[in-house]
Order: sequence, then C-alpha cells, then structure tokens
Amino acid sequence: MRKSIIILIFFFCGISFSQNLEEAIYTAAETFIGNKNEASLKLLNQQEASFKTHVKSKDEHLALVFLQCNKGFYLDEHSKLKEAIVTYEYALKQFNNNELSKISDFDIVESCLIPLGNLYTKTGDYTNALSTINQYIFLAEKSKNTKHQISGKINLAKLYQTIGNNKRVLKIIDDAYKLPNISTKQKALLQSIKTTSLLALNNYEEASLLNANQSSSKFEILKNNYLIALQKGNYTEALNSFKKAKEHISETNLSERDLAKFHVEEAQLYYLLKNPNRALKSLQKAIKILLPHFKNIGLPNKNDLYAENTFIDIFDLYASIQTNTELALKSYDLSFYASGLLQENWTSQEAKILNETNNRIRSEKCIDLLLYNHQQTKNKSLLFRAFQYSENNKVSILKDLSNKKIRLQKHPNDTLLIRESKLLKEQERFTNLLIKEELGANRDSEINDLSKKLSAISLQLKSLKTKIEKKYPASNPDISLISFQKKLEKDKAVLVEYFFGENTLYQFIISSNNIVTNTIVLTEKTKQNITNFIHLFDNASVINNDISNYTSQAFNIFKLLKCDAFSNHKNVMIIPDGLLNFIPFEALLSEKTNSTAFSNMPFVVKNQNIAYNSSALFYLKDTQKKKNKKVLGFFPVFENTNYMLTYSINEADAIKDEMTSTIFMNANASKTNFLKNAPNYGILHLSAHANSGNFVMPANISFYDDSMFLNELYSLSLHPDLVVLSACETGIGKLYKGEGAMSMARGFQYAGAENLLFSLWQINDLSTSQIMKSFYENYNKQQSAFLANHHSKIDYLENNAISNMKKSPYYWSAFVYYGTLEPAKPKNPIFYIIFGIIIAGIVLFLILKFRNHDRNTRRIST
Repeated sequence: MRKSIIILIFFFCGISFSQNLEEAIYTAAETFIGNKNEASLKLLNQQEASFKTHVKSKDEHLALVFLQCNKGFYLDEHSKLKEAIVTYEYALKQFNNNELSKISDFDIVESCLIPLGNLYTKTGDYTNALSTINQYIFLAEKSKNTKHQISGKINLAKLYQTIGNNKRVLKIIDDAYKLPNISTKQKALLQSIKTTSLLALNNYEEASLLNANQSSSKFEILKNNYLIALQKGNYTEALNSFKKAKEHISETNLSERDLAKFHVEEAQLYYLLKNPNRALKSLQKAIKILLPHFKNIGLPNKNDLYAENTFIDIFDLYASIQTNTELALKSYDLSFYASGLLQENWTSQEAKILNETNNRIRSEKCIDLLLYNHQQTKNKSLLFRAFQYSENNKVSILKDLSNKKIRLQKHPNDTLLIRESKLLKEQERFTNLLIKEELGANRDSEINDLSKKLSAISLQLKSLKTKIEKKYPASNPDISLISFQKKLEKDKAVLVEYFFGENTLYQFIISSNNIVTNTIVLTEKTKQNITNFIHLFDNASVINNDISNYTSQAFNIFKLLKCDAFSNHKNVMIIPDGLLNFIPFEALLSEKTNSTAFSNMPFVVKNQNIAYNSSALFYLKDTQKKKNKKVLGFFPVFENTNYMLTYSINEADAIKDEMTSTIFMNANASKTNFLKNAPNYGILHLSAHANSGNFVMPANISFYDDSMFLNELYSLSLHPDLVVLSACETGIGKLYKGEGAMSMARGFQYAGAENLLFSLWQINDLSTSQIMKSFYENYNKQQSAFLANHHSKIDYLENNAISNMKKSPYYWSAFVYYGTLEPAKPKNPIFYIIFGIIIAGIVLFLILKFRNHDRNTRRIST
C-alpha cells in the first residue's frame, strides 16, 4: 500500500513538472500492459482520472484512447463487461469527437469497435451491437480492409444467431465466404457458426457433414458433435461427446466467462438426463467462477451479482431443479434481477423488446408454481402473486416511458430530465430516418452516419441515466390487491387479465371482493381456433357467406376464453395478451343462437360495457381528466384517387355538428399541420388510410402529403385526453411477446395518449362514418369515450335503416376502446343544481319552523 502511494505521488509530481503529458499516458498504459492485475488496474484508474482532466491536444487524446482500449480489453477478459463497455464507449467518443483518424492510422476498428460490438451482443444490447458492427463493416469496405470485413460478417452472424434469426446467419456466412484472403481461423469460426445455425434449423445432415470436414480444433469438433446429438434428443450420446470435448479443454483459450458457460451446458445436459445432483454440482462450479469470493453452497445474494447473462442461465436451471416452491421462486427472482442489471445498459426499446421472450417464459413457470401451491393450500394471496408475475411482463417499455413522463411532469424545470426527454425524441427521430433510408435509397454512407448519431445518443442517455437515478432513486410502486379492488368498486367493474404463455393461457379475474384464476391449455387446436376466429374479420364476405359458422365460432371462443366467468359484471376492463390483442370481445356471443338476424344475436356488447388496456397498472393509475375538449380532425379524403374516402366527409360533418373542432380537409390535412397543431387539442381524430406494416416496414398512417411511421410517433410528446384513429388496421402491427402489437395505436400511447379508440382490421368507409357520428353524439351527451363507444355500437345494431348484412360484426366491432372507465356526466347539471338548492331551502325552512315551534312551546310552558 505504502509503495503504491509513493508511486502515485511520484507520478503526479512528474505530471506537474512535465510538459509531455502524451508520453506520460503511453508510459502508464505500457506499464499496465506489462503487468496486468487488479492492483495495476486500480493504479491505472487513478492515473486515467487525472489524465482526463488534463488532455487537450489531439495527440494526448489519442494516447488516452490507446490506454482505454487496452484497459477495456483487460476488463472484457476478466468478465467485467459493464466496465469494459463504458471504457470502450469513452474511447470511441474521444476518437470520433476529436477526429483522430485524420492524424493517425490507429486501428480503431480492431482496438475498439470490434470488441465493443461483441460486448453489446454478449450483454443483449442488440440495437447498439448492430449499429456498431455495421459502422466498422462500412469503414472496412471503404478502406478495402478484407480482414475487418470478414470480422464484421462473423460478428454480425453471431448477433443474428443470438436473436434466433438463423436463416439470416446462413446468408451472412455465404456472403463472407465470397470475400478473398479468409484466414484459417476466420474460416473455422464461420464454419462453427454455420454448423450451430444449421442445427437450429434442424438440418442435421448438412451440419454433421460440415462439422466432419471443418478446420476447427478438436475441442470445437467434439463440442459440435455434442450439439448435434443434443439437438436430436440423443442425450447419452451427447454426454459422451461432451466428456470427450472436456478432455481437450486445456487446448483452448477459454475466458472465465466461457468456462462458466461450459459448466452451465454440462449442468443442462445432466438435467436432461434426470441427474439433478450432478447438474447442481456443475452449476455451483459456474457460480464460483463468476463469483470467486462466493464460498457457500446454494444461491448467492443478489447484491453480489453484476450484468452477466450467464447468471440468468444458472438461476433458471437451478429453479427448474428445485422441488421447494419458494426456493425455486427465489432463484427465478435472481434471474429477473440479473436480467434487470443487463437492461440498465440498454437505451433503445428495440433491444428491450428482443429480450422479452425469456422473461415471459420465466414468468409462466413462476405462475405455474404459485397456482399449483394455491391448489394445495387455497391461499388467495398466491393468486395475486401469480397475477403480479403476469403484470410484470406487460408493456414494460410503455410503463418505463410513462414513469419518465410522470417524473418530468413533477419536476418540469429539471435540466437533466428535460435533456433526457429531448434525447429520447432524437433517438426515435433518427431511428425513423434510418428505417426510411433502409426502405428507400439504401445509401451506405447515410446509414452509417445515422448509426453513428444513434450510438452517440445512446452514450449520452447512459450518462444521464446514472445522474438521474442518483438524484431520483427508483422505487417500486406499492401495488396491492386492495388497491385494485377499491378502484374496481368505485368503477363498479371487474378486471380481467390474460397471460398468453407457451403452454397455457391464464386468466386472472379481480373483482371488488375476490380474485379468481382460470387456466386454458394451449393445444395446437386451441391456438388454431383463436386464429380462425380472428380471420373471420379478414373481409366482410367471410362472415356474411356463412353466418352459422360465425355464430358457432363466436360462442365457442366465448366459452374457450371463459368469458362466462365475468358475464354478470356490467363494466369490464380487459387486459388482453398475445393473439387476444386482435379479438373484439364485444362481438362474441354469450349464448348459442340459430338466428341469422345480427340485431337479434346475444352479442356481449348488449349486456356489457367493454374497455381494454395494455396493462392493469395503467388502469390503476390515477389520471386527471383534461378540460380541453376541442377536437382536431384530419381528413385527407384523397379525392380523385382509387383510395378516396367518400364517407370521411360525413364523418367530419358529424364532428362539426357535435363538438368544438378544427378540421383540416384534403390538402390541408398534411403531416406538417398535424405536427404543428396536435399538442394544442384535447381530442385528436384521424380519418385516413393506415397500414399495419410488415417484417421490414413498420406500421404507418397516411396524411395528404406524407406518411407517418410508427417510430416518428415515438419522438412526439402529445398529451390528448382522447385519440380516435378512424383508419384501417391502426391496432394491428408486428406482435411481440409482452409488448403487444407494434401498431399506430401503441405509437400514440408512447407519445402520451391515455385513451384511444382504434380499429383492428380494414374497416368499411360508410359504416365507419355512421359509427363515428353516433360516437360523437353520445360523447357530447355523456363526456365518456368508454360509454360513447358502447352506445355507438348498440345504436348501429338497432338502426332499422341499416340492412342485416351490414349489421355483421365486421362493420361495427372493429373499433376497440383502450382507456379509463369514465362514468357518464349528469345529463342536465343545471337541473341538479336547482334541485339541490330547492332541497336545501326546504331543509332550512323545516329547521327554522322547528326552532320557532320549540320557542313557542317553551313560552307557553313558562
């Protein structure tokens, strides 16, 4: 210790008197490289802190970049992934900001970008990984550096393999093979990655052939033999190959992290062979490698963990082995905690979405454990715990953004929060531009420039997050069953939440005095029945050409989803999940019927007021009703085109008749006018064409002059009381587990809308205008979008001027309402005021009369 202090004093004195800071930085770096250990790392950190405050010239910055790249390499080598990422990010920022490529041929790709991209992949930050890898592939192609191009292809293939896109992996590898001068090591890596992806695609024959002829080490070949046997389900053969591979492990140069993963693989294999004791021993070895100071047998404390996804594999398997429910849940909770540590480094919602699947699978296992225990004990508190696991993995990104917006509303002048909000908007704006660029001209230089900007924003958001969390420590809201029941009692409602698992569809029903859970086994037939019902709404003729088929399916889905379990409640809040996001519950039938007259059918909408939400926590949130009831309407109409919305004009007229409004028609219904005016209105109404998007193009909605993509909405800050999306498929989009559909409706939720009315399929122009006319008439009377939506559907069904064919649920049930259960306002408040005054006058008169009578009685007595 004393020696280190003397060295530090000598060092800092040297800096004080020396004019050559650049040389001092290189000396410190080279000293560390020559003797890398924890003690020299500690000294280097102290030196680095001083250097950061003194560097000025480009040469000094370059020296600091060199130091940090070597420090990052050491941290990565010793499984300190989070610290390594921070170090590499700082180095890259210094290199780019100071334009150091102009003064030096320092290989920033090899020294920084390649390891940083790999670290992002290791920690699940797939958005930044893709951006970083694409950046150095672009630089490599520009400089014709084949070595870096092949490295980029290898790491890009690893990234897509990690997220399960194995077909993309094979294409990337085939492209890489076409590049010249591939080294033996690079070829072996490409072959190994290709073998693994072929296995994932069940192409065993080609995988076996490739493995037999590849130039990899004996260890890699034997390990691939193990993977082939494992994929085929030959666990005994897999174990034999694994043991042989283990004999050659000394020939490899595995990092501590990779060695821990190797032991986890061994544990997983023993688990499959029904040898839990051997599996636990292998898991304990993995834990001790990752946590050298952990000496106990069993589970570590969560405070000992760090951002490392191997912990997740360890604790998930540990939980699967346990027979004690509470111990298994404790282990799963450690997995959730480790997953949360990784998420702290993610700044884009795309990265978070891609990582949701594993959390969902784990939640289902926790729910199963709790429901099984409830069957044994009848303890109702276990049901609410199960419900919480369901809720924890619903729209976590929307919840996170909602919390950020609430925090900013509470502290509107906080410069840190203002800066964070601006950066989040910038991030989504650049993401939208990147999507457009990739859909359009696909100019590599533009894509690279946007990728660099997104990386820079990511770094700033990470830096801000640390400061914000220090200033405003995160606290979990105190959510209890009682809090839900109080809210439900006030709303005279029941809450029904679904959780769409891998094997089971769970239903949680919470009323003002009870909580009940039902399970539905998800067989292939069950999933097909749900899908078939959704496809009944593909076009109008599907239902009308076979009405009896519709009535049969609508009742069967009612029974399948156990809607009879809450059919005695008038007001219902439904939290759908998975495919159920696309089901109009109002259009289900509560009884069997042979009727072909739609108006006579026992639709759910006739007896129940249905509302939806993305999360039960959004229902629970106390929202203030906004006083601004002015409507901003956009009606591009698209006259003289094949896409003309003829009856959209009637819709606009209905709004003008019922509401205080500003209406933009035809060419005035431009995206520019929307962006300019939208923040100033309480109700936004868009009557236009929309598209649900596909695997390449995101959901979008068309204004007169331009389309607005989903990501563009993410960059807006709107706080309307209500958004009405009178357009096709505004509730449809690519479905992600936990987050729901990536639809335009979700985009408006992200932008700040709490109440929305939107469509689930391609809707009819005329029926939409009729529904909307009725909606605004009812809304004007009741000031409740929840009830106005319900009554507009009843009015449509009871309208004698509409033919039976047009009363098919295809025409009236497309619109679903997500939001609060706002009660109807008194029809005539003046009447109630006058009535109240009269009552008060009568009471006052009786009191005075009684007092006078009492006084007269006393006088007579006297």
